[in-house]
Amino acid sequence: MRSRSLTLRTALLFALLAAVVVSVAGVYLYMSMQANMVARSDTGLIGRVDRYRSLLQETLRLDDMRARPQLFENMLGNEQDILVFRQPGQAPLVNVNPGGQALPDLAPAPLGQDLTVGAVRGRESTLGVPIRWVAAMTATADGTALEVLAGHVMLGETRMLRQYREQIALAVLAAFLSIAVLGYAALRRGLRPLRTMAAQAAGITPGNLDRRLSTQDTPHELREVTASFNDMLDRLADGYQRLAQFSADLAHEIRTPIGALLGNCQVALCQRRSPEEYEGVLAASIEELERIARLVENILFLARADNAQSALNYASLDLSAEFGRIAEYFEGLAEERGIRLASRAHGRVQADPILFRRALGNLVANAVRYADAGSVVTLSAQEGPDAVMVHVENVGPFIDQERLHKLFDRFYRADVSRSADSEASGLGLSIVRAIMALHGGSATAECIGAAGDGASGRVRFTLAYPRTPAGMASASSGA
Repeated sequence: MRSRSLTLRTALLFALLAAVVVSVAGVYLYMSMQANMVARSDTGLIGRVDRYRSLLQETLRLDDMRARPQLFENMLGNEQDILVFRQPGQAPLVNVNPGGQALPDLAPAPLGQDLTVGAVRGRESTLGVPIRWVAAMTATADGTALEVLAGHVMLGETRMLRQYREQIALAVLAAFLSIAVLGYAALRRGLRPLRTMAAQAAGITPGNLDRRLSTQDTPHELREVTASFNDMLDRLADGYQRLAQFSADLAHEIRTPIGALLGNCQVALCQRRSPEEYEGVLAASIEELERIARLVENILFLARADNAQSALNYASLDLSAEFGRIAEYFEGLAEERGIRLASRAHGRVQADPILFRRALGNLVANAVRYADAGSVVTLSAQEGPDAVMVHVENVGPFIDQERLHKLFDRFYRADVSRSADSEASGLGLSIVRAIMALHGGSATAECIGAAGDGASGRVRFTLAYPRTPAGMASASSGA
């Protein structure tokens, strides 16, 4: 479907509103003008009848009227107006009726009663224009009673009203066209900052994500939109940078085992070897393949966690039992480095058992890997008002604040020298953060100690599990 111009639609809407306003104003003025013309016509008609009544009573007799009927015709200002003098129940004595209009049957105002606007009646003429009628009783100078019937044919008023209607129609049309044209031009000028924003946004590509929309000379109404768009670009740039770094790190991580596999196979194929040597090559290849499999599994888990595709099976876990199980599992690895595992915990936590053990296991494995030889790795728990805190502490190389907040990034290693020869993939802490995000909690790290060459610090990782996870709350409310 073809999109319509917002500028054109808005301009037409304003033009339509202007036309409606002008039309309403014109109709109001027209009705007022029409009512005023009728009132003026009625007043003039009453004044004319009053003059005739006075003239007859003071100067004219019945014989004078019969002798000079043309006198009254000459006194009419409009050749289409009507004037009739007649004795009650008899034929008209004076009948000035150029248009031959049918005379209405009106009750005349009694002699001596003043005429008012309420005595005037309206009829439609054969010419298609209104006629205003009024009738009254009067008497001649010799005392003869006469009925005066006067009518005003509103030819001039009707002509003027028709011209006024035409002017109103022209004014409405002119208002519509002028507002449409001027409104379109004004809106295009007013929307120029939007076109500027669109042009700036079109110039932003993956190669220049550092560019931002300019807020200089931006209207106040668009500054919030511009700021929100720039914030979105900041998030996109950060995500794009992380994705690029992740892709580079992933290629580097996969290249190492693949290179080892290729090297082992090429060396094995250089010459004939004994079955025992081939078995050794296959065993080494299996180790590298297992490393790749673990890497792929971890990446797949992070991808599912990022898209919230992992369903959690909450259970009430005994912290003391869980800590004991993890300590027993890593006891052999810790003894190899002369590290002792200590746990002190009580209470329970609401969490997915498998994911809880995986997150805690990753923290303990990280602590054992980087702790100073002969030190103690401590597992503890602390109950807060809103969450249960699980702590894993170890004494190891000091980590400054600049590197501390990167520990949960994918493939990041704070101490590359210690992890170069280990099986660490750099995804363990990223998995911990993803697990905590699924639980609606958080994972943080802090390091306390003096910085310096060879200095050690106490590194503490904290997992905050909500007392009432969001998943359990929604499930209970649905039940």
